[in-house]
Amino acid sequence: MSSALESVILEPAEDADAVIIWLHGLGADGNDFVPIVPELKLPTSHRIKFIFPHAPIRPITINGGMEMRGWYDIADQQLRKRTDIEGIKESAASIRALIDAEIAGGIASERIILAGFSQGGAVAYYLGLRIPERLAGIIALSTYVPAADALTDEINEHKDLPVFIAHGTHDPLVPEALGTSAKSSLAALGLNPSYQAYPMEHAVCLEEIRDIGEFIKQVLAN
Repeated sequence: MSSALESVILEPAEDADAVIIWLHGLGADGNDFVPIVPELKLPTSHRIKFIFPHAPIRPITINGGMEMRGWYDIADQQLRKRTDIEGIKESAASIRALIDAEIAGGIASERIILAGFSQGGAVAYYLGLRIPERLAGIIALSTYVPAADALTDEINEHKDLPVFIAHGTHDPLVPEALGTSAKSSLAALGLNPSYQAYPMEHAVCLEEIRDIGEFIKQVLAN
């Protein structure tokens, strides 16, 4: 897989001093979360660059091998069974390349947030918890921690990394138990993630978006 991902990019009015890389879910593309940016209610003076990469098109086993945009394959309805770790690693490497490019362009790693929904959130967890550099934070929406058992040996040293976890209480695709399990796993490893549940299915809601906006303002406060 090429590390050069096509992306939708929103530039701030002035030169960026922070970056949010936001990963979509299975079957969507980078345009999926672009409309929420105004709903985050960030200050009009913010200098955040938003990058919404498109996942590669690949066959997805659970969908009969149908080709669609996906960060990795899913082979089982029980998402932590038969996990496509190689696919996750490939996508994590592609996102790592985006991070490296922003750092090379002058953005400090501590000013970069990794956000993701569902599959995208799993990749954000995988990379954000392992990358040697200290990031500004992880936003994990309606998702789960892949390869959680390996984290004990592979997690980076940044136990102060802010993590915002959000999940729908009626999610039929990624059950909320996986969200609460993610919180417990991270807490056991020394992190202090925040957790918010919302009365919704596998989706996002306005209250959640506003809470994400508050998290962004907190971790990127000057």
